[in-house]
Amino acid sequence: MGGVPNLTRADAAAAVRNPLAFVAARWTPQPRTVRRAALAALVMSVIIVVTGGAVRLTGSGLGCPTWPKCTDDSLATTSAMGVHGVIEFGNRMLTYVLCAAVGWAIVAARSQKPFRRSLTRLGWAQFWIVMGNAVLGGIVVLVGLNPYTVAAHFLLSSALIAVATVMWQRTREGDTAPRPLVGTAVRQLVWFLVAASVLLIAVGTVVTGSGPHAGDSSEVERMPLDWETVSKLHAVLAWIVVTLTFALWFVLKAVDAPREPLARTRELFVVLLCQGVIGYVQYFTKLPEALVAAHMLGSSVMWIWVLRVLLSLRERPATTADLPGPSEAAAVPTRA
Repeated sequence: MGGVPNLTRADAAAAVRNPLAFVAARWTPQPRTVRRAALAALVMSVIIVVTGGAVRLTGSGLGCPTWPKCTDDSLATTSAMGVHGVIEFGNRMLTYVLCAAVGWAIVAARSQKPFRRSLTRLGWAQFWIVMGNAVLGGIVVLVGLNPYTVAAHFLLSSALIAVATVMWQRTREGDTAPRPLVGTAVRQLVWFLVAASVLLIAVGTVVTGSGPHAGDSSEVERMPLDWETVSKLHAVLAWIVVTLTFALWFVLKAVDAPREPLARTRELFVVLLCQGVIGYVQYFTKLPEALVAAHMLGSSVMWIWVLRVLLSLRERPATTADLPGPSEAAAVPTRA
């Protein structure tokens, strides 16, 4: 095995000034590596939502009663804080794993040849959303799990999932101008579906904020709304989303749309049916924690598939200019 090359003083200075450019000049990832990095960031963005829900459902929201430290005197949880402290601190530590996944996606996108600025910007957008949500998560703790800040925390996580989904899709496309695969009327119907889904998710946070799972065993403020009424509104919106999805599938079949939009719409319909079953069962069984967690996971998956339906309505074929040729690849400096 070859030895590790010594860095010159100029190399070290370049690495300090712009580490991403330094890595990109010496490494060209395979396209599948970039896709996997983007997918890893997307998966972690879903995992952090589910584990955040586990913190709330186990009553561990104030397991670490302050922020950024876990206690006034300790950065980490202590034995006196029990299992709630472990759960809350563990969720905080997962934020670093999420940052690592997003950072890997940024490095992979920045190192791809030729350089794709739009892809790299999507990676950086995820990074700044993660940073903003980390600060907002700290505010949630400092204000004693105020339900409005908890709702904002979840909505910002949904924004992260949206950007991660778009980046994952863009890793499989070129940078040419998008070419629509369906007509304007169909695209408008899908935008109605997206808007209804956003409203469904937003009302879902209100259901959470007015419901019984406050996130801590102590007295925690709830939204001053009737939980039963808000839950019924949430169910009506869910049926609207299901109806729009079924209508979209019917229209796509009628206009003989390409396979991709049809497949994504059919998959979304299945996701919605599963999510609906979980939602009704949890409602009639008085919100058991396991089903609420499954419903949160289903919400994230549903949102991803709604966006996948939207993104399937156009194509961006890769051009020969998007792919490095043999001479270009040979010109990229590499080091063992």
